Amino acid sequence: MSTHVRQNLWGYFFIGPFIIGFLAFTIIPILASLYFSFTSYDLFSAPQWIGFENFKNMFTSDPRYLHSLKITFIYVFGGVPLRLAFALVVAMLLNTASRAVGLYRTMYYLPSLIGGSVAVAIMWRNIFGDDGIVNLALLGLGMDPVRWFGDPAAALWMLIGLSIWQFGSSMLIFLAGLKSIPQSYYEAASVDGASFFQKFFSITIPMLSPVILFNAIMQTIAAFMTFVPAFIISKGTGGPLDGTLLYSLYLFKQGFEFFHMGYASAMAWVMLVIIAILTSIIFFSSRYWVHYESEGGR
Repeated sequence: MSTHVRQNLWGYFFIGPFIIGFLAFTIIPILASLYFSFTSYDLFSAPQWIGFENFKNMFTSDPRYLHSLKITFIYVFGGVPLRLAFALVVAMLLNTASRAVGLYRTMYYLPSLIGGSVAVAIMWRNIFGDDGIVNLALLGLGMDPVRWFGDPAAALWMLIGLSIWQFGSSMLIFLAGLKSIPQSYYEAASVDGASFFQKFFSITIPMLSPVILFNAIMQTIAAFMTFVPAFIISKGTGGPLDGTLLYSLYLFKQGFEFFHMGYASAMAWVMLVIIAILTSIIFFSSRYWVHYESEGGR
C-alpha cells in the first residue's frame, strides 16, 4: 500500500466519526422530517401520505397555530431589538480601561451561560410570582401588583424580559467590535467639537454596523427557537390563555403531547422557511445601513 493511500485512509479514519454523526443525527433526521411533513404520523403506526394537507390545515383550520405564530413574532420583534440595545449599552460601559473590567464582563456574561436552563426559568417564575420580588417592589413603590401569570400580555413580556436578561453573548461580540474601532476617530471628532451623541451616531454605529448585522441575525434565529423558558414558566401549557404559546412550544405539544408528528414536522419546515425569509430580508437591507471600509463606505 502506497504512502499516499495510507495517508488518505488515516484521514478518513479521523473524520469518520464526524461524518457518521453528521449523517445519523443531522442529515437523515432532516430528510425524515421532510417526508413526515407530508404524512399523517402518530409515532406508533406507519405514516400515511396525505400531501400538503398538514400545511393547509395550519393556515385554514388551526387557530392556535396562527396564534402561536403571532405570539412568536411579538416575542422576536419585541425582544431582539431590546436585547441588542441593552447589550450595546453594557458593552459601551465595559469598554473602559478598568482593573475590574474582566470581572464585570464575566458577571454580565453569566446569564447567557445559564439563562436557558430549567433552574433559571424556575427562578424567573418565582421572581414574577404573586408574592415574588417584582410584585413586592411594586407594592413598595405604591403601585398595584401585576398578575404575571393571569394576564397573557404580562406573561409574554415577562418572557421577553428573560430573553433580554440573556444579553451576554451579544454584549461580548459588541465589546470586541468596539475594541476594533480606532481611537483616532474619536480624538479627531473631539477636536472638531463633536458631542457624545454625534460620535455615537457618526462613528460608533457605522463602524459597528457589521457586528450589529451579525448579532441581529443570530439573535433572531435563536429567538424563534426559544423553548425551555416558555415550557417551564407556563408549565408546558403555553398559558395563560396561550399568552406564552411560542411556536416551538406548540410544535413540541403537537409532536409529543398530541402525537401529531407529521403536523409537527410540517410546522418545523414552515419555521425554517420563515427564518430563511427574515434572514434574507435582513441581509438585503444591510446594503443600505451596513458600513464596510473595504467597499468604500457602503
